[in-house]
Amino acid sequence: MPHPTLGFIGLGLMGDPMTRRLLDAGFEVTVWNRTPAKAEALGEAGARVAGSIAELVQRVDVVMLCLANTEAVEAVVLGESGVAEHGRHGQTLIDFSSSDSEATRDFAARLETRCGMAWVDCPVSGGVAGAEAGSLVMMAGGEAARIDALRPLLAPLASRVTHMGPVGAGQVTKVCNQMVVGCQAAVLAEMVALAEASGVEAGRLTEALAGGFADSTPFRILTPRMAASDYANPPWHLRTLLKDLDMAVAQSRRSASATPMSGLAAQLLRTHAARGHAEHDPATLVEAYRPRH
Repeated sequence: MPHPTLGFIGLGLMGDPMTRRLLDAGFEVTVWNRTPAKAEALGEAGARVAGSIAELVQRVDVVMLCLANTEAVEAVVLGESGVAEHGRHGQTLIDFSSSDSEATRDFAARLETRCGMAWVDCPVSGGVAGAEAGSLVMMAGGEAARIDALRPLLAPLASRVTHMGPVGAGQVTKVCNQMVVGCQAAVLAEMVALAEASGVEAGRLTEALAGGFADSTPFRILTPRMAASDYANPPWHLRTLLKDLDMAVAQSRRSASATPMSGLAAQLLRTHAARGHAEHDPATLVEAYRPRH
């Protein structure tokens, strides 16, 4: 049985390695990106480069998105010359972006009404390293049968795909994930600064705490970077984490569920972003607690 043809829109930190994994697995992938240079780099790796969203949608069976935020998803899908203008019944859109769950349900309904395309929200966790290794964790929202049919093309990208419920459920699950990650980033900055101020060699914290209750993937990634003040080649950006925490707070209002820790973490990140760190590594949060010279 031939592979479905794939289209990938959004070739940033995550989209580029995800597309390369699909190409390596033998899929035919057409790509489009707002910044053409990123698409051209993947063209050299074997992808077909589309000159427009329309060209991409007309060529493929499945359209994949990995975009910066909810607004970008809306513009690409429902905006002028977007996916909805050119989609057709029988196609599926998979959104790997981290977007607002209520907006996602609205987008899905509007897309189906306009062109008959089905929507699966499938945000991911695992960062750039997970995208490169094909070990991402995916949380999917949509029809169970459709998600099961998509599993073979998600296999090169993910170690696990969990169906969480109808459209929007994947985005709620990703928000839950980011609440943990965001709060950990905030407290890890405090921890490293406290160790340094108390005369403890912060560079040894990872070794000392590995395997204990404090151990986690964010701990292993962020703690050594904070201790060494190594902020080059960030695995993700502070603005992205802040956006996700803000979505968690918004979801809490809609569901009447309190999120005081996530709200505080969001405010700490917002203050840091306002000081010029929005595009920087979340590890830079530790600088907010270090003495200024």
